Amino acid sequence: MADMPVAVVTGAGSGVGRAIAQALLGRQHRVALAGRRAEPLREVAGEIPAARVIPTDVTDEASVAALFDQVREQFGRVDLLVNNAGTFGPSGDVGELPAADWNAVVQANLTGSFLCAQHAFNAMKEQDPRGGRIINNGSIAAHSPRPRSVAYTATKHAITGLTKSISLDGRAHDVACGQIDIGNAATEMTAGIATGAVQADGTTSPEPTFDPAHVADAVVYMAELPLSANVQFLTITATAMPYIGRG
Repeated sequence: MADMPVAVVTGAGSGVGRAIAQALLGRQHRVALAGRRAEPLREVAGEIPAARVIPTDVTDEASVAALFDQVREQFGRVDLLVNNAGTFGPSGDVGELPAADWNAVVQANLTGSFLCAQHAFNAMKEQDPRGGRIINNGSIAAHSPRPRSVAYTATKHAITGLTKSISLDGRAHDVACGQIDIGNAATEMTAGIATGAVQADGTTSPEPTFDPAHVADAVVYMAELPLSANVQFLTITATAMPYIGRG
């Protein structure tokens, strides 16, 4: 077990994060399951010895520091961070979204990803053998917005900049960084999309979704590459979702 790679997955209790954590455990990773609620994390961990439940608030710097301290204490190193935790937040266009709601989304999606990346980066460059990989969850919103999603879209565009900066800064320390942009994986967060989503022309129509297990498979592929190779950006969507072209 000591030779198994060590992964930290944030937002591991539900949705895409849960699928990713389960896939990594199935591929013989030791996985730190991070999230705000302990009970869903325990459900993912089950009786698997390689899983560790570590309740974490990624918006709290002390909580993130405690997460990585515990991972390094229990596992000795950090080989992979999957920066998955995030929220869509309240809907609202740029003229009506309250600043408090904007700040909450920025804290969860962007600052949380930065804090986790910072602690993982420092662990990876200091450990022996050094290096590791960070995979950020971007979203199709990193490319194109939905109506009334200004905070979510802005943070996901910012994740792309974070990914590129980590990639550049990580070269000297054998730290690779890539981003997965997901369109309509069928999770609790996207449940409404299958019944009706507001389109750019103001109409509402259902959109196709796909099994988040396919996202997990893609992350496993990215994670298991040697550090000499990197998937910088990977986009995975429901084939017929209204994204490419004009609908």
